Amino acid sequence: MPSFFLAVLILGLPLNLLSLWVFLHRLRRWTRSTVFLFNLTLADTSWLLALPFLINYHLDHLYWKLGLPLCIAVRMFYHNYFYLSIFFVTCISVDRYLAIVHPLRSLVLLGRRQTYVLCVAVWVGALVLSIPITGMTLIQTCPGSNRTVCTLYILLSETEESLPYSLFCTTVGFLFPLLSICYCGLRSVRELRHRPCRPDPHNKQRRLRHVLCSVLIFFALFYLPYHLSRNAAIVMRAVYPNSAASWQSADAAFALEMCLCSLITCVNPLFSCFMGRHFRKEFHGSFAVLFSQCPGTQVASRLSKRTRMTVRRRQGTATVTPVCALPAPGS
Repeated sequence: MPSFFLAVLILGLPLNLLSLWVFLHRLRRWTRSTVFLFNLTLADTSWLLALPFLINYHLDHLYWKLGLPLCIAVRMFYHNYFYLSIFFVTCISVDRYLAIVHPLRSLVLLGRRQTYVLCVAVWVGALVLSIPITGMTLIQTCPGSNRTVCTLYILLSETEESLPYSLFCTTVGFLFPLLSICYCGLRSVRELRHRPCRPDPHNKQRRLRHVLCSVLIFFALFYLPYHLSRNAAIVMRAVYPNSAASWQSADAAFALEMCLCSLITCVNPLFSCFMGRHFRKEFHGSFAVLFSQCPGTQVASRLSKRTRMTVRRRQGTATVTPVCALPAPGS
């Protein structure tokens, strides 16, 4: 786990910091999707900045030396991040659905002020959802040694609190968003497929359908196994309370899913590139500029300069993401 987390930190932190720089310094026109993607990137970056505490903890053979308050904060933030990511991906899916299926109604349902209020509500809601972890996180001393462990609520032997809480989070924080993403994605794809449109030589409409389907697939691949393995680890403790050997397989599966789910911080910047055309061009241009400082990359420098000039020319014109749709000006 520490090696995997360290690799995620080394790969994910530069990508997310570069994404934040592009959002704050390169994008002049912010849409609703831009606001949601920025908050998603901000959540990724915050979690990556807290990841060194977990890396140090695992490298030190699960010996926590930083006290109970920081232990609670790290465990709570780790849990909080997953649902921040889920909720903001859901907001992006709903935004695309409104822009494609209900372009005029989206002006009233999700205007600029409503978008900001919704982002604040997501941060507050995810925080409230993680508050019960403060009562289930403990500093425990291992028998026969002075080693102190920062417990994870999923691995507690008493499941009277952890099992109902985990099932509640799975229902509210995963199943409902999954159903929303399924509905919005399928309705949007259906609308694009059945809508008569002008010729599309660049296949923009088909690429948009592929992006919407990819969001659903990646969402299920990352978060469904995580929630299944988490609940399985707790259920095994409830069914076999006195048999620690029976917990090992479920615990190993959950540890693996903790590692795999951390990869979402590296995938989200790519997701932002797929969802935002201006962001994609600015991100590629900024990435090329960074590498243009190395010897032998003058071609990349010329390409990045050309990309930035093209984006500046196009930023003065209104753009519509779906070719055949007429989304709201804020979408």
